[in-house]
Amino acid sequence: MAAAPVPPSAVPAATPAPLSQGARIVNTFIAPSKTFTDLRRTAQWWLPFLLTTMVGWALVYVAEQKIGLQKITENALQARPKAEAQYEKATPEQRQTQIKATGIIYYIAIPTFPLIIWVIMAALQFATLKFVAGADISYSKTLGVIVYAGLPMALRSVLAIISVLAGVNPDGFTLNNPVATNPAYFMNPADNPFWYFIASQVDIFLLWTLALTAIGFATTGKVKTSTSFAIVIAWWVVITLIFATIFS
Repeated sequence: MAAAPVPPSAVPAATPAPLSQGARIVNTFIAPSKTFTDLRRTAQWWLPFLLTTMVGWALVYVAEQKIGLQKITENALQARPKAEAQYEKATPEQRQTQIKATGIIYYIAIPTFPLIIWVIMAALQFATLKFVAGADISYSKTLGVIVYAGLPMALRSVLAIISVLAGVNPDGFTLNNPVATNPAYFMNPADNPFWYFIASQVDIFLLWTLALTAIGFATTGKVKTSTSFAIVIAWWVVITLIFATIFS
């Protein structure tokens, strides 16, 4: 009696080639699923953090040279009526001291403020993903997704540098909202600081970042895309309302 044929062994699925952090940065813009899939292998994110910092510093430097730190400081104060009132009451010497301190603060805040926000948001998103959505994700990978997803904001800074070099109107320029990619750019922040901040968060590049974050969580954490988007948008609304209240 002839022996039964032995079925061919299953061919193992091909493992995607590991990506460098540079390749991850490129793929974040053209093929984000590749970047976020690779984050399951390793959650390193120092290169996009460094890139974002360097672009942010470049924007501050160019704006200082072309617009002037005093004008940048006074424009920024328009969105904070109480701080603007204190500035108006200060002596010329006190104003110059505040302007110089503001210049230093900008360079310190560019790497530290986003990092603090990323760390906090990663903790909130990780807890929600893990305990509400049952995602297969670690805190380090959650943070990695957030950092890579923030790269469009660095692209916004590049556009801001170009606009400053091209001769943007200095009267309405602020480092917090440097290009016309959201409704707040066309608003007077002194009219209603609360709604100005809300409008500034409806930004093309920020919405791009939110979409990438949701895609990243769905890919890296293996949760439904709809669930991931719901979590990201919910936290965006909460954080936006909190900061709008603080800064108004």
